[in-house]
Amino acid sequence: MKAIRIDEFGGTEVLKLIEVGRQVPASDEILVKVFASGVNFVDCVIRSGTNDNFKSLLKLPLTLGCDAAGIVEEVGSDVTNFKKGDEVYGCPNFPGDGSYAEYCAAKASQFAVKPKSISFNEAAGVPLAALVAWEGLFELGQLQAGQRILIHGASGGIGSFAVQFAKAKGAYVIGTTSANNIEFLKQIGADEVLNYKTQNFEESLRDIDVVFNASPLRDNNERLKCISVLKEAGIFVSVNVDFPFDDAVNEALARKNARGEMVASQKHENLSKIAKMIDEGKVKVTISKIYPLEHVAQAHEESITGHVRGKLVLEISK
Repeated sequence: MKAIRIDEFGGTEVLKLIEVGRQVPASDEILVKVFASGVNFVDCVIRSGTNDNFKSLLKLPLTLGCDAAGIVEEVGSDVTNFKKGDEVYGCPNFPGDGSYAEYCAAKASQFAVKPKSISFNEAAGVPLAALVAWEGLFELGQLQAGQRILIHGASGGIGSFAVQFAKAKGAYVIGTTSANNIEFLKQIGADEVLNYKTQNFEESLRDIDVVFNASPLRDNNERLKCISVLKEAGIFVSVNVDFPFDDAVNEALARKNARGEMVASQKHENLSKIAKMIDEGKVKVTISKIYPLEHVAQAHEESITGHVRGKLVLEISK
């Protein structure tokens, strides 16, 4: 089968399209014929090898990719919730051998039935970003109806799901983005949108219940701005688990008696809840661009700009 593999860490030049043997699923795994894979900023971080937390968990060579949408080809002997031919989507083997391949074997528990109302390409843009948003808002941020939430970096893959999840919960949603995404955020449910390039949100906002920092920018000064708008005992959540809070951030949290959290895990069982929301029309999937598998380097180059609206996708099969 064709797969994008890396034998070393580095720039996009290490991404190699090669032929590898098809995997055999273990007893608790399914083998998925992958139709599409999402491209995430974290894929670029893993590929570069610049993060020691991820690097210590990885074994080269490896296949990149954290999102898969496709059809079950085989099931392991202990798998009872899927059968051959089922349409599924999921977040396989993160971080490890993943979904930039024609087939992917992973634990059945990492998949759910694909939303029926969307394509494989759209479904591939959902799992990791949506799970991170869900975990950050509801498990860590404990967001409740009627609360005010600031989503910093709201137009990207994680942020755009967070806006919609928060709105569906009944929260008052404030998002930051650049000028060309203001109308987009209003269309998907933001009550208020601030242009981070021309408006200093830390000067205009106060007493925010939850701040969810979905921006790919690794900057503790930006975190300090986010914390400054929190109410007393509010909650600050960051998606950048690879970039620790520094002393200044921890001190700022302590002064407000606020809690700081990192989205370090995802609960795959939430994929079924997310699929239901998509099929009910409560959540829309925004795909910025679709690349063929062999153009993975261009997809990574675009991803690292940090200015993608919604998600980038690799189309692997049609």
